[in-house]
Amino acid sequence: MKLLFVVNPVSGGVNKGPFLLEAKKLCSKYGIEARFFKTTGHKDEQALLLALQEFHPDKVAAAGGDGTTLFTAITLLNTGYPMGIIPLGSANGMAAELFVNPRPIEALKDLIMSELVAGLDMVVVNDEHYTMHIGDVGINARIVHAYSKDKNRGMATYAKYFIDELKRLEPFGMTIRIDGKVRREKGLMLGICNSRKYGTGVPLTLTGNPMDGKFEIVIVEKIDLTSLIKAGLSKFDERFHNSQSGKVFSTDKAEIEFDRPRLLQLDGEVIGKFKQLKVGLLKQAVKLITHGENRYL
Repeated sequence: MKLLFVVNPVSGGVNKGPFLLEAKKLCSKYGIEARFFKTTGHKDEQALLLALQEFHPDKVAAAGGDGTTLFTAITLLNTGYPMGIIPLGSANGMAAELFVNPRPIEALKDLIMSELVAGLDMVVVNDEHYTMHIGDVGINARIVHAYSKDKNRGMATYAKYFIDELKRLEPFGMTIRIDGKVRREKGLMLGICNSRKYGTGVPLTLTGNPMDGKFEIVIVEKIDLTSLIKAGLSKFDERFHNSQSGKVFSTDKAEIEFDRPRLLQLDGEVIGKFKQLKVGLLKQAVKLITHGENRYL
């Protein structure tokens, strides 16, 4: 077997060295030819495509956080190469959603052993921006934007900006076109969900399934003390999820227009401000190496 690792050396501030050393020993033990591609932030997609062309791996392992997973998946579109996930980021939301073992070396063993490959959907926004996990407009996008500019990291920093945003909550208008119907709504946040939970483990919807050929539009209409408490508890028990705080629409394409340009984040990356969004789905676009305990199968 030939296995190509796609590694982001700096994702999540996690030291990849110990894992890479263990991975090299494991591959050597079982006669697996392994190569390691490390991203640099400069023309990574072209460089990875060249590495694929030269090496022709049987499997590709995305070793990092949600950003590394998304980058690898986008680069592999239309190539035919199957990919698996090694969770090595600060937030491994997509890995958790896909029932990847949270211990990196065990996730690697699953990837090596499994011959089960399934189709994973990918959401595309305005024909050029991608998400496999969750994107949103509103309060969370503004928090992510402020957090990304702060040199400090961790939940305390995130909480600081969360509290700041709670002080200036204001609903905004949106027009949503789904399945030939026009809906005019107001909310504090609009979520574009290919799965259910943020990297923190808090669910935005319980109906998301990244392998069902649909995505969910979630409108959060209110955020108060009760909904915040339920959101915190729902991380540990989904029965606390507050489905009464908004609306959920399931579809495979949508057009959204806001009252004015609004900040959009996708998979934790701030994309920019948009007044209109065209959202579509690339069904089963990613060949995901998974296993029989993946409950989405």
